[in-house]
Formats: sequence, C-alpha cells, structure tokens
Amino acid sequence: MRFKTECSKGFSLLEVMIALAIVAIALVTLLGLSNRTVLVHDRIQNLTRATLLAQQLMSEQEVQVANAVAMGETREGVFDEPFSGFRWRIYFEDTMIPQVLQMHVQVSWGRAQHNEQVELISFVTAGGH
Repeated sequence: MRFKTECSKGFSLLEVMIALAIVAIALVTLLGLSNRTVLVHDRIQNLTRATLLAQQLMSEQEVQVANAVAMGETREGVFDEPFSGFRWRIYFEDTMIPQVLQMHVQVSWGRAQHNEQVELISFVTAGGH
C-alpha cells in the first residue's frame, strides 16, 4: 500500500495576513517614534539657542552694570533676526552684601502658555560702590 503525503508548499492566506498585520503595527510604531524624535530635537535646539542668547545677554549686562543699575528696574525686549522668536527679560535683586546685586536673565520662546524659558542668575558688583 502506498500512502500519499501532502506537502504544502508556501504560506496560507491566514499566515500572510497575520504577517502583514505585524509589519503594519511595527511601521506605525516606528513612524510615531520618528515624529516624536523630530519634536524632541526641535525643543532641544530651541533650549540650546535660548541658553546661548541668555549667556550673551548676561555678558553684555555684566559690562554695563557698572553704570549704576536702579533697583527694581526690569528691562524686556525681543532679540533681532534671526532670533526674533525669542524674548528676553532682565531684572536685579539685592543681596545681603550691599555692593553685590543678583542679576536674572530670562529668555523665553514659543507661546506663553507653555512657559518655555531659560533663566540664568549671576552676581555682579553694583556701580558706584
């Protein structure tokens, strides 16, 4: 007696559909991660720019603070192009040492609701002392 054994060559339709579903889920996940990576990169780039702009502004103010800064004085503005999307604010506070002021430099960007900003604080000697 001879027995015929059937060997199936290839994949069934169900196996192909399951494989395609797995690939589709993987692709959607990877595309979502890629989009998130772009957003994180943009945020980090803005954070770096704001920090560098704040450092530049602080250096300029440290030189100018010798010209007697009025206590409670707050200065605000917007950076020139190509950084017009960034706003700055500078204010000074007293310290326990009369000749030393605490200088705050804030640089913010984006919508005010998100409150994205960098703040640098430094101690400078007050002018005229």
